Amino acid sequence: MAEKSNEKLFAEFPPVSTPEWEAVISKDLKGADYDKKLVWKTLEGFSVRPYYRSEDLERLETVHVKPGDFPYVRGNNQKGNPWLIRQDFDVCLDKPTEANKKALEMINRGVESLGFRLCTDCEPSYDSISRLLKDIDIAKIEVNFIGGPITARTLPFIVQYFEQSGVSPSNIKGSIDYSPLTTLSLKGKFCCEKDSSYEGLVDALNAVKMYPNFKVVGVNGYVFHNSGSSAVQELAFALAMASDYLNALSDKGFSIDELTSRFRFNFSVGSSYFMEMAKFRAARLLWAKMVEAYGPSNKESARMSIHAETSKWNMTVYDPYVNMLRTTTESMSAVLAGVDSLNVLPFDAPFSEPTPFSERIARNQQILLREESHFGKVADPAAGSYYIENLTASIAEHAWNLFLEVDEQGGYREAFTKGFIQNKIAEVAAKRDANIASRREVLIGTNQYPNFTEVADLNKVKPDVVKRSVAEKPADAIAQPLVPYRGAQAFEELRYRTDSSGRRPKVFMLSLGNLAMRRARAQFSCNFFAVAGFEVVDNIGFKTVDEGVQAALDAKSDIVVICSSDEEYATLAPEAFQKLNGEAIFVVAGEPECKPDLESKGITNFISVRSNLLDTLIKYQSMLGIK
Repeated sequence: MAEKSNEKLFAEFPPVSTPEWEAVISKDLKGADYDKKLVWKTLEGFSVRPYYRSEDLERLETVHVKPGDFPYVRGNNQKGNPWLIRQDFDVCLDKPTEANKKALEMINRGVESLGFRLCTDCEPSYDSISRLLKDIDIAKIEVNFIGGPITARTLPFIVQYFEQSGVSPSNIKGSIDYSPLTTLSLKGKFCCEKDSSYEGLVDALNAVKMYPNFKVVGVNGYVFHNSGSSAVQELAFALAMASDYLNALSDKGFSIDELTSRFRFNFSVGSSYFMEMAKFRAARLLWAKMVEAYGPSNKESARMSIHAETSKWNMTVYDPYVNMLRTTTESMSAVLAGVDSLNVLPFDAPFSEPTPFSERIARNQQILLREESHFGKVADPAAGSYYIENLTASIAEHAWNLFLEVDEQGGYREAFTKGFIQNKIAEVAAKRDANIASRREVLIGTNQYPNFTEVADLNKVKPDVVKRSVAEKPADAIAQPLVPYRGAQAFEELRYRTDSSGRRPKVFMLSLGNLAMRRARAQFSCNFFAVAGFEVVDNIGFKTVDEGVQAALDAKSDIVVICSSDEEYATLAPEAFQKLNGEAIFVVAGEPECKPDLESKGITNFISVRSNLLDTLIKYQSMLGIK
């Protein structure tokens, strides 16, 4: 009976074809432009349609590939999703015992992979490394050393410790992030001749010959992400970096199978949930295809090893607890895409040394995703999603085309020296900055829905934390370096100026007339000015202009914002402006049709959803003498 009932039910809902859906959509649009209304133009350089259907998968070759099979778009493993919970922290090699104690505590609290950020000024030794790794079971815990050139100098002592440990070489897992091209990207030059010639990489590869699961070549895509790049650019330029290394080291006698097992790709994971998920899937696909072209003897050599870290670019100083939400969704993107390991940045990382509490929260975010959400039990949950499969294909296509552009320039080193890569990233970064300034891209707690009462702790948050660094080419550099920054910094600097000025300008909501419009515009205006750290005084409304203006004057307001309907502004705004008599800056909330008439009467300040929030608030700070 149940089966017959179901058959009857489904018969009442016949399939709807794509042309039929499109006809209904066109009717609902009532003549509006389909592309402008419904198609998303991404920073990645391609358009995303409002919906996808099963027929959109027909052209995709990788949809039916199983997890663990070439080209690994669906992940490296057929048995679930066993990513490693990693935590990175600063290590002073002059005080290795303290770092060792912290590392052991992290292991006891669920960490499976340690990231030691080595101090660049410390001098490594066998003693410091042995004390750092004391009592850590390196047969079970992955050990990673971060710091670029310092890790190369430390590697001989790391290997010496491995030799003395008695652990089987095949059981030791970990990495150093040695990457001369990262140094070039961030410093504009190589640190030494061995880096420039890649001889340092040759030494590193030879040093770990007995340790098949220890990576030494770091391909650091995060430097592009944290400089404002798109997901496509991060992937394309990382592949270009890797290609330079493959070509140079192949010429030095290494086989493709020897090399690829030593590469670790270190990516950031950004805030665009599905886009980032697709980015990692596309990364494995393109790397597999690239390695295949070298003719490896074993297709397993084409597996990409991916470590991900939550986005520094996306973090904020103000309302920092929101960073927990950001890193949680970023973590979900990364682990659902099948990364091999993940480091979640503590929520207070942008402005202070992480506290035990913030480090615990960062660890527990991953533990919750694995143990309570069971994200570790399913390989490639995104498989078959019409949307994500098409995003993966689009990212792969556009990243590959950009990679070919770099290749035509002579490879990564040549393209970077010429400024090609920097210019491409700068174009996207400028668009992202403009989107944040105009609130087309929202950073909760920063450019939208700020914490009205928050004031920066000037003893903790220093000016250089909120101020974006200026890109300057060192005198001895061969290229303009990239300058990592955070997307929120322009707004943070704005608000920091208010906090450090010693005064909080008062913005008074002069709410009059139509109830719905005055409330909506008052709420908008409160959010608008609170972004700059101004004190906002909201009101339920006044019966007369006289009553409202007197209340504003009694409150000693610096700015008075009239909030009403467009129709009522024609009479209420000039009256209020006249009665205020220059005692405060007068602002109209909205862009009414009567604006030209109001301007003719001396009213010059208007705010609306079309306002560039950043530029407008800087203007008001200047009018109030806040520099």
